[in-house]
Amino acid sequence: MAFRQALSGINAADADLKVIGNNVANASTVGFKQSRAEFADVYANAGEGTTSTQIGSGVRVTAVTQQFTQGNVGFTDNKMDIAINGDGFFSLDDNGSRIYSRAGMFQIDRYGYIVNSSAQKLVVMKTDKTGVPNGDVSPLQLNSSNINPVATTKMDVGVNLDSGDKIPSAAVFDPSNPASFNFSTSMTLYDSLGVTHQATMFFVKRPEANNWDMHTFIDGKNSKGAAAPPYEGNIIGFDGAGNLAAVDGQPIPPGTGKVSLPAFPTETGSLPLNLTLNFNGATPTTQFGGKYDVNALSQDGYTTGRMTSLDIDDQGIILARYSNGQARTLGIIGLSTFANKQGLRQIGDTNWVQSHASGEPLMGRPGTGSLGLL
Repeated sequence: MAFRQALSGINAADADLKVIGNNVANASTVGFKQSRAEFADVYANAGEGTTSTQIGSGVRVTAVTQQFTQGNVGFTDNKMDIAINGDGFFSLDDNGSRIYSRAGMFQIDRYGYIVNSSAQKLVVMKTDKTGVPNGDVSPLQLNSSNINPVATTKMDVGVNLDSGDKIPSAAVFDPSNPASFNFSTSMTLYDSLGVTHQATMFFVKRPEANNWDMHTFIDGKNSKGAAAPPYEGNIIGFDGAGNLAAVDGQPIPPGTGKVSLPAFPTETGSLPLNLTLNFNGATPTTQFGGKYDVNALSQDGYTTGRMTSLDIDDQGIILARYSNGQARTLGIIGLSTFANKQGLRQIGDTNWVQSHASGEPLMGRPGTGSLGLL
């Protein structure tokens, strides 16, 4: 019996050395969590309930538990490498099976999926066009094809028209005659094929106080159809405080001030341009005593474009940027946690799977609860 007790001690020490050796061997393994060996003494049952003279039967290994403490965060040259600063796990798809990992060394495979070195796909929370999760939790496949162009439908115009400027000397407006208008500004538009067009707005001070004619030309042509002067325009009026008050003689409610132009046919084979000019947007058009100034010009169209970069922020938002200046949220990296992380079963390659002891995975956005940030 004494030999068996001593042998149990040797076996326990051997198990402890193996655990320590495994920890040392994986000191540089990304996402690895060290373990510790836990022991308990062994006693035979005392048949008559007498324990004062009972001799122990040695020692045994009761568990090898993982230590889910926060590891060190390092910096790499791969923009797809991600570290978790918290308790969460990445969710991965392994040929249809869900596994979990703390190793965030990712890349994009030839099919456009975000994968690790074992070709296991990163699972994300898909989003709609506004960046709100739509309930689809699955691997993210990046689309490298061109995004479709979007025709311009809205133009926000924020300029200051100098209230002290004089009425033009030329009585009839003509865009080729600078003496027939006070100010002008231009911006680029897009048709349904993604072809660019140039829109120019001319402002002409009217004889009645606080009123201006506004003429819109697209690609050098009058948006209202006339091919030669006199051109029909729109009238924008202001109150005594310099704020927009009327459009085409009609008083406007506060916060409004839009001009809808007739459908403008292009020569590119696209659908006609249907434009609305908004003079009372975030930066409204005004008539103050200061010099003429263009404070804001924007429109909602864009041409076709290809994805040029992929950004992932600390909240897990995956943002694609395109060559046409657009940016789209493709998904949010969801992190998973468990009621009992010690109950997760190791399967190698710094991966775990859930077990009965771990409980069900709970997925959430980075930065919520104890999941941590990326």
